Amino acid sequence: MLAKSSTKHQAAPLSFLASFSEPFLGLYGQVPPGGLFHRRTERSRGCEAGLAAGKAGRSLWIRGLGSPRQPSSSLSPQMEVFQALQRLHMTIFSQSVSPCGKFLAAGNNYGQIAIFSLSAALSSEAKEESKKPIVTFQAHDGPVYSMVSTDRHLLSAGDGEVKAWLWAEILKKGCKELWRRQPPYRTSLEVPEINALLLVPKENSLILAGGDCQLHTMDLETGAFTRALRGHTDYIHCLALRERSPEVLSGGEDGAVRLWDLRTAREVQTIEVYKHEECSRPHNGRWIGCLATDSDWMVCGGGPALTLWHLRSSTPTTIFPMRAPQKHVTFYQDLILSAGQGRCVNQWQLSGELKAQVPGSSPGLLSLSLNQQPAAPECKVLTAAGNSCRVDVFTNLGYRAFSLSF
Repeated sequence: MLAKSSTKHQAAPLSFLASFSEPFLGLYGQVPPGGLFHRRTERSRGCEAGLAAGKAGRSLWIRGLGSPRQPSSSLSPQMEVFQALQRLHMTIFSQSVSPCGKFLAAGNNYGQIAIFSLSAALSSEAKEESKKPIVTFQAHDGPVYSMVSTDRHLLSAGDGEVKAWLWAEILKKGCKELWRRQPPYRTSLEVPEINALLLVPKENSLILAGGDCQLHTMDLETGAFTRALRGHTDYIHCLALRERSPEVLSGGEDGAVRLWDLRTAREVQTIEVYKHEECSRPHNGRWIGCLATDSDWMVCGGGPALTLWHLRSSTPTTIFPMRAPQKHVTFYQDLILSAGQGRCVNQWQLSGELKAQVPGSSPGLLSLSLNQQPAAPECKVLTAAGNSCRVDVFTNLGYRAFSLSF
């Protein structure tokens, strides 16, 4: 363990298959200009087609998947085909572990959140059904880009708003939102993506950032937005917290990592990663898609190479030899774990040596989640998700034990 219709089925008419396969396969079969990772925002790379297809068939798939999975015998042939197409073109953007540590929430590009029982899936008596969601509900109209959990709530973010759900009610399969909030955008027509959520426990606040190039702070007690931090000139993709300071780091499409002092609400440091020759990779772009902190150290990547930085001196100390853009990174014990374009979860020594690459089931990974809740030591696992309907579960860092599936 880790110590980071009952009627006989008939063949679906060809006209039906064509009507659904065209939006999925036609759009997904084309690589966007500039390659899979060249999108309007880093979070949207490679998934906009799935969203378009989901919206096109919304009235059908909400009935089919807005609840616990229906037995195949109760579904029409058309619905079975549609659900199969959805799963085939699904992207899982976000994950969050429940406060008790026994459940995992996963959010996809169709706006759905699925809740998996880690304790049931890890049990010695686990069956194939144990790896399916105990409940799936419609959370947002568009993709669920980010999620975090407090001691009672699951917070989820999509296009322009953040919502709260009570974990206790979700587990009772009562998936009614508790509240929703929208940051004060500059115009009423602006509905930018919220790509990142970050809890600041000492302030009992939530920081959210995304398409309007600002960091918004929300008081979790009152629900009021208390400040906006401005400095980025393009989409913000990722956030990280330095708890001791307290300071927040943000990375975005403009290629900069900015350090903010939460006490003064001012930017105190800027690192333009792409301007450092040893980090720059112009063919991939300048965007920063992931970052993590550990005391005076930061690791970040995206278009530029995955790099370990000493924050006080703003110096890159280790360049990790990874060609593929990385989409998620985290510190774990004396290692750095990263994932992105490609199937593998990468394990790095701080010196830059690649210790291991552990393959998963998805062609690309967008999020890693380390379940380290002390209340459930038997569920301390690493989970990885991305461009598929599966969440890979690693019971140790050496191999994938099994996969959960929408």
